[in-house]
Amino acid sequence: MLRGLFGGLAAAVLAAGAAQAAGPAVSVSFPASAEAKALDGRVILIFSKDPQSEPRGQVTPESALRNPFVFGQTVDGLKPGQAVTLGGAATFGWPARNLANLKAGEYTVQAVLNRYETYHRADGAVIKLPPDMGEGQQWASKPGNLYSTPIKVTIDPAHPKPIALSLANKIGPITPKADTPYIKHIRIKSERLSKFWGRPVYLGAHILLPEGFEAHPDAHYPLMVFHGHFPNDISNFRTTPPDPDLKPDYSERFHLAGYNRIQQQQAYDFYKRWTSKDFPRFLVIEIDHANPYFDDSYAVNSANLGPYGDAINYELIPEVEKRFRGLAQGWARFTYGGSTGGWEALATQVFYPDMYNGAFAACPDPIDFRAYTVINLYKDKNAYALQGQAASVERPAIRNYLGETFATQRDSNYLELALGDKSRSGGQYDIWQAVFGPRGADGYPAPIFDKVSGDIDPKVAAYWRENYDLSYIMQRDWKTLGPKLAGKVHIYVGRGDNYFLTDAVFYTEEMLNGLKDPAYGGEVAYGAKDEHCWNGDPNTPNAYSRLHYNFMYLPKILDRIEKSAPPGADLKSWRY
Repeated sequence: MLRGLFGGLAAAVLAAGAAQAAGPAVSVSFPASAEAKALDGRVILIFSKDPQSEPRGQVTPESALRNPFVFGQTVDGLKPGQAVTLGGAATFGWPARNLANLKAGEYTVQAVLNRYETYHRADGAVIKLPPDMGEGQQWASKPGNLYSTPIKVTIDPAHPKPIALSLANKIGPITPKADTPYIKHIRIKSERLSKFWGRPVYLGAHILLPEGFEAHPDAHYPLMVFHGHFPNDISNFRTTPPDPDLKPDYSERFHLAGYNRIQQQQAYDFYKRWTSKDFPRFLVIEIDHANPYFDDSYAVNSANLGPYGDAINYELIPEVEKRFRGLAQGWARFTYGGSTGGWEALATQVFYPDMYNGAFAACPDPIDFRAYTVINLYKDKNAYALQGQAASVERPAIRNYLGETFATQRDSNYLELALGDKSRSGGQYDIWQAVFGPRGADGYPAPIFDKVSGDIDPKVAAYWRENYDLSYIMQRDWKTLGPKLAGKVHIYVGRGDNYFLTDAVFYTEEMLNGLKDPAYGGEVAYGAKDEHCWNGDPNTPNAYSRLHYNFMYLPKILDRIEKSAPPGADLKSWRY
């Protein structure tokens, strides 16, 4: 990384160098045949040395070492046939800060226009954002986005040549999932969200129906809400044996050959378990709440995304229970999930304590902002580096199972800044500040830290603490929350979590153990050597247990129901 960017003298030297060697000028335009009207958006430019696939498919937050060079520039009102030139001060790049820093060599280059639309929100904000088009806020595959055909270029810093790219291709629409005897899909218009966003906003749900649903019309069922990232469909459920012709892949994450076959076998095994004679019958739902900032909303109300928490819990959940015969009572609802879904499961239980009877939060996103991954938002001055008397050390963001760092905090945030300014990258850090932060003066999320320097804003951090620090909120409000949460909080995380989510759980466990009148009465457990996303099974490898969410907590859930269901509760109609 170009750490000299953050020192005044080094920055001046860099600017002088850029002036002497500006790098290749890259012009990007789109023809009227691709789009007949002027467009707003972010032009994303990718230079790759890997010729095996399109550059737009190679950009990933998982490892700085695997990423190509990415540059981005926002455009407003770009007309058909009009070219925008990338390479000046308005273009932000990573890991090369600007095009002048590209090393000599052969590259495959491609450009994408991530289209923005103008939103007139109820809070008065008029902002431009990328709408979700059914793909889960993925700019490289978003329907309607324009992209160029990849071409090969030679970069020679001593003799830069102009490059012209035409965004002549448009990504096509996504085919909706079809219903099956076991899996149903619904989509409802949310009045709360539509009012906030100033346009119709819809919520979706995938519903897994229990065996015998049609044959038992008088049965009513408990509801299990499986929170997580944008769901393509019900996860890990397959009614047919694994495909014998499936070519085995290799999972770098789990160091397993043929992991795709393992996933299909586990999904089929779950189907057999789901339909077996003695398996308890219940509803499972996964929620589609993608939005202009991310592939989901974090299932809470927020200043920048609007009342997603209320919309999900007071509009979507009642509709699911109405259509599919849910018991529709707090003792019969549970939440679980991992990573983003782990945070959501716990947050849903905390913010809607009477609506749910237990949360199982695996490898949750930071639930205590004293450990916002490796950053203490309340004490640290800078998010990117630990500063000593004479030296500084870059903070890590992603590690592998051996503890080797594959990306720093600066890497992760600079990649996001190349993909979109004003929290518009669709990335992890940008959605955190969109959900947790207040609205800024320009209508966009107020940054928790400066994206370039990493300097933390203590006023924004204080807002985060009061509104979304789940550990702090539980402790602060335990007098009223305690009677409603006792016995409901379960948290699991691996000690080797790849995204450094373990420390926030340490802080939270210490807090929970100190609560009195009542004691919290739940569970916190750690996987000894486990990575992201360990979910509480000490006897099964993480590669397998992550596929078991929809039944692994069932013994604890049934025990909780037995102990807490009110007199007269229906404990029989769904146990056929």
